[in-house]
Amino acid sequence: MNLRDLRYLIALADQRHFGRAAEACHVSQPTLSTQLKKLEDELGVQLIERAPRQVMLTPAGRDILERARRVIAEVEQMHETARRAADPEAGSVRLGLFPTLGPYLLPHVIPNIRRNFPRLELLLVEEKTEVVLQMLREGRLDAAVLALPLHEDGLEMETLFEEPFLLALPNSHPLANQRELKLAELSEQHLLLLEDGHCLREQALEVCQLAGAGEKEGFRATSLETLRQMVAAGVGITLLPMLAVKPPVPASDNVRLLPFRDPAPTRKLALVWRRSSAMTSFLRKLAEVLRDLPPDLLRTPPSAIAAKATKSRR
Repeated sequence: MNLRDLRYLIALADQRHFGRAAEACHVSQPTLSTQLKKLEDELGVQLIERAPRQVMLTPAGRDILERARRVIAEVEQMHETARRAADPEAGSVRLGLFPTLGPYLLPHVIPNIRRNFPRLELLLVEEKTEVVLQMLREGRLDAAVLALPLHEDGLEMETLFEEPFLLALPNSHPLANQRELKLAELSEQHLLLLEDGHCLREQALEVCQLAGAGEKEGFRATSLETLRQMVAAGVGITLLPMLAVKPPVPASDNVRLLPFRDPAPTRKLALVWRRSSAMTSFLRKLAEVLRDLPPDLLRTPPSAIAAKATKSRR
């Protein structure tokens, strides 16, 4: 048994196809098939169900796959430890983010990361929170920026910042004439929300529960941009995170943005990684850089928000 054979098994599990797995491993399909058969012979158990149009792992194969992922992750950590011993701020970092944060946070932090770590290779992965957590557990990511709370054992966390929510509503809505509102004023309102699997959906549902609001039935969006367009079309109202309404995101016509009075609803973001990671020291430094946001980014005065909305209507 060798690391190469374990990588072949992982590739086959990810690709679900011998040809694509061989291509991903830069070998011929017969070579990959032969090595996997030798791995099965060595272990004395069938790992792969070979059907004409489908490739699946047996129960034993799935168990060994998870162990193989951990072995490969540990080996990569060895290489990363050696690289960082020679140059602590070089090498690569595989960073996960979720879709309602990544596009809006990255423009504000990437330049700072480049200035502080010019030799760093930053590899970004955008997936829903549960997928990011799974990739983190399996060693396919080094760290992730996620919303708290997280009920996960074995993770280190560095809180980054709290991001306020704003209420987005059509200009014609009865609440649109206000400059700000209390959370209780959402009582009896029905909000447009994202589909299941998005952590922002769970956060918005918590706000709705606190305010006595509900979800608008018959519609669930796949992205924040869809929610924004639905509000602009007068379909309903929704909650948007502060970063999702800041430049370089363009202002939306026919959308009024209202801040909440204190205590305003927020979401808390953190950088998380495995406690066993060899990169802990560097990741704490990365957290400091991610925490260093432009001073007004999350503290825009309510009057400025209102002014932007008025300008967009003109």
